[in-house]
Amino acid sequence: MEFRTERLLLRPFKSDDLQDVFNIYKDEETCRYLLHDKWTEENIKENFDKKLKNNSFTKETMLSLAVVIDTKVIGDLSVWYTNMKDTVEIGYCFASEVSGKGYATEAVSSLVRWLFNEFQVHRIQATLDARNKSSQKLCERIGMRKEAHFKKDFWNKGEWTDSMVYGMLFSDLEVNN
Repeated sequence: MEFRTERLLLRPFKSDDLQDVFNIYKDEETCRYLLHDKWTEENIKENFDKKLKNNSFTKETMLSLAVVIDTKVIGDLSVWYTNMKDTVEIGYCFASEVSGKGYATEAVSSLVRWLFNEFQVHRIQATLDARNKSSQKLCERIGMRKEAHFKKDFWNKGEWTDSMVYGMLFSDLEVNN
């Protein structure tokens, strides 16, 4: 369950990745639009253990992949099947220090191709906080289209937030190549 891009290795998490992953998720700004709060010394082990367990991809399990450059984890990709036939949802988070270097685009684009080619999924979608402009731009860069903008539909971190859904079919991938 690992593959390479031009500059990156995407693979399941290993126990040695704990500190790199903590460095990503301990940042308040990085976690601003995520469903969880920043990680702390008190919850690091519990949160990281979930990533270690998500090391295979089936219709019943979520897959978490580390995005690695050299030996350092710089990002986190997640993928899981939805309740709709052959449809998966993806999530991603990257260290703020690598912002603007194209790593997120490279990793997420490769993940999308991998899912279409290796698992023959019909559809890939991403649901995100509408305030997360960087995530919107990433979805658009890899060829996803904005399919919905839901107003104040999600209660998160003490407030109602808007959600956006981006989607892509295999035929969209072919058009963008």
